[in-house]
Amino acid sequence: MASPKEETLAELARELAACTACHLRGDCLAPVGWFGAADSPLVIVAEGPGGVEDAYGCPLIGPSGQLLDKALWSVGITRDRILTTNVIKCRPRGNRTPTLEEADFCAKRFLFRELACLQPKVIVALGNVALHYLLGPEARISRARGSWFQTYQGFATIATYHPSYLLRLSGQAQIAAKWDVFHDLEAAKAKALEACPDYVFKSERPYPFFEHFSRRRE
Repeated sequence: MASPKEETLAELARELAACTACHLRGDCLAPVGWFGAADSPLVIVAEGPGGVEDAYGCPLIGPSGQLLDKALWSVGITRDRILTTNVIKCRPRGNRTPTLEEADFCAKRFLFRELACLQPKVIVALGNVALHYLLGPEARISRARGSWFQTYQGFATIATYHPSYLLRLSGQAQIAAKWDVFHDLEAAKAKALEACPDYVFKSERPYPFFEHFSRRRE
């Protein structure tokens, strides 16, 4: 039997699938929703779907998501035990960075309501687009990374680098940034466990996304 949170998310998912409210819907195969456990005290908010996510209909499963999974595994988290979502639900043409206006429009329609339903104890904001929506348009990940803040909905949030940024780095800069992300995820898990000490964050193995999601047809 579905929980009230799962029922609300299922309703939102149906609304998202039918959404044609902005021009981005015409540039992608279909909107990409969220993935994971509705009862998780920890929610990860990223930017938006890339090409792989658009093709398979699941957030953060391309190269960035695979790097995120490794980072989460290193702190004792698997993605089926938390919830991951994006500010933007449709992939912008050319995989460009969405504008603040696009992000705000989409987030007010869906992300705001997702978070209101989920009531997470902790949010991890991945990268600038998530940070802009959750903290404010003047916020920058270069300054806010590793710091805690309250969103305007009242959720405790820590900012960290988006894994796509890590993939663009090399050498010592990449190593240092990966350690930063490790410590931020470690801090997020610890804070979530303070609120829900019995919650199990890790399954026996990483979630096999490509065994459970098939490529969507146009």
